[in-house]
Amino acid sequence: MDFIAIGDTTVDEFIRLEKNEAEVHCVLDHENCTISMAWGDKIPYDFSVLVPGVGNAANAAVAAARLGLRSGLISNVGKDHYGEEALASFGRENVDTRHVAVNDGIPTNHHYVLWYEAERTILIRHEAYPYLVPEGFEPPRWIYLSSAGERSEAFHGELAAWLKEHPETKLAFQPGTFQMSMGKEKLAPLYAATELVACNKEEAERILELGETDMHELLEKMRALGPKIALITDGPKGAYAYDGETMLKVPMYPDPKPPLERTGAGDAATSTVVVALALGKPLSEALLWGPVNSMSVVQEIGAQKGLLSRAQLEKYLADAPEAYRAEPF
Repeated sequence: MDFIAIGDTTVDEFIRLEKNEAEVHCVLDHENCTISMAWGDKIPYDFSVLVPGVGNAANAAVAAARLGLRSGLISNVGKDHYGEEALASFGRENVDTRHVAVNDGIPTNHHYVLWYEAERTILIRHEAYPYLVPEGFEPPRWIYLSSAGERSEAFHGELAAWLKEHPETKLAFQPGTFQMSMGKEKLAPLYAATELVACNKEEAERILELGETDMHELLEKMRALGPKIALITDGPKGAYAYDGETMLKVPMYPDPKPPLERTGAGDAATSTVVVALALGKPLSEALLWGPVNSMSVVQEIGAQKGLLSRAQLEKYLADAPEAYRAEPF
């Protein structure tokens, strides 16, 4: 395999809130926002949409498959209807599921997405799945590790040891909520084995236990954890990368119309950069790929519908405005 993603799989149930039934409060320029609704009321919603077979790792595996890599997934689902739907969805996307465990007695993860205008708040629950490096696991060219549940702490040490024994496999690490809460000290062996670490600006500050911090410093300190490349996204300000020699910045790819819904934008950007690196592209070119897929994803509901094929992505790159380029900063 070219690309194996590891992490939790979930069903996302989108609940579109009506504009007159909720209020958003922001401190400054749409930052530090909260959403509020009347407590104790029955609150109407516009509609709901259920999207199976998603999650950080699942989204990355689908992105890689659509871009032409031999892609697979190490994950867990329950022995239930939602698990069946997730596996069927992966099959349609040509994602190899031989290492997706079907757990009897543990339900498939089910998240609820409160969707208001283009933003969302997600109510999450990670079931207590067992996490193991599969026996007889054939080393892929790249592993993409992302969000896993609270019982996965020992697994991260096992994976770091496995990577040490298989230097032919490169690791991309996109830390999830629990992995960030583990702390950088516990994950030190894994960071040392990482080719590329990716997160957004707020996550980088959390990982490094810092307050508001300059992007140059964040890139330097994220890379100092051990990875060869640090990749940090910063919403509308673009994406940044540092390989120890050059710091690069790429702007957002222009949206063809206002975003519909932003779930999966970060997954799309990060996994697409990794796919480009797996295809042999230099970092300066790979960095241009990510925002294109991110732009496409936010035009659809859910994290996967808008993911592009390689031909579609290359067409967007060919038609990109002159200002869309990676530059040192």
